[in-house]
Formats: sequence, C-alpha cells, structure tokens
Amino acid sequence: MTPKELAIIAAKALDEKKGKEISAIEIAEITTLADYFVIATGSSNTQINALCDAVEKALKEQAGEAPLHREGHRDGTWVLLDYGCLAVHVFSPEAREFYDLERLWSDGKPMDLSGVLTEDRAAF
Repeated sequence: MTPKELAIIAAKALDEKKGKEISAIEIAEITTLADYFVIATGSSNTQINALCDAVEKALKEQAGEAPLHREGHRDGTWVLLDYGCLAVHVFSPEAREFYDLERLWSDGKPMDLSGVLTEDRAAF
C-alpha cells in the first residue's frame, strides 16, 4: 500500500472511534521524517489511547503494518504512532493547541479528507 492509502486507513479508524478535528498533511516534499502526518484530537486519556489502538488495529488488519514506535502512551496527552512513511499524532485538546502541528508544517500539503471522514470530525 502507498503512504497515502495508509494515511486514509488511519484517518478512517480515527473517525470510526469519534476522533475530532482529524487532518492529514503530506510532508514528503519537505522532510524525510515521513510522507504523511495524520492528526486528531481525543477528549480524554482513555479516548486518546482507544483512538491509537483503533489505528494500530486497522493498519495491521488492512495493510499488515505495525508501528515502528509508539511514544507517549502512558502520558495520554499526545501519542505518536510512527510507521516510517506515516506518523499519526493523537492529542488532548490542550496539547493540540499548544503544539499546533498544522501551523508548524504549514509548508506541507493538506490532504482532502472529504468523502473519507464523517463531516463533523474533519479539521477544516
């Protein structure tokens, strides 16, 4: 599967578990960190961990992919799932506002997730 297809699977998994403000940014042209960031907000530590578990399950079942690294799981305010070509960031509302990845990576290309997400969960 392509990195874009993996990003879509992750976004759908976040949407299905009621993640909020889901967005994706293509960053392949500006960094070697990853090809895509998928970003979402969870309402509590429990939901943040459930969102990450849903992404891990979906990517494993649909693409045979497991994260290379999972960071921040115990903290619960920001969890990063690193898949090499894809980085999934799930934040608490406060952490998302503080780190503001969309602003930091504004040189990237926002991915159109209309048609992928439930309308009220998209970031834009």
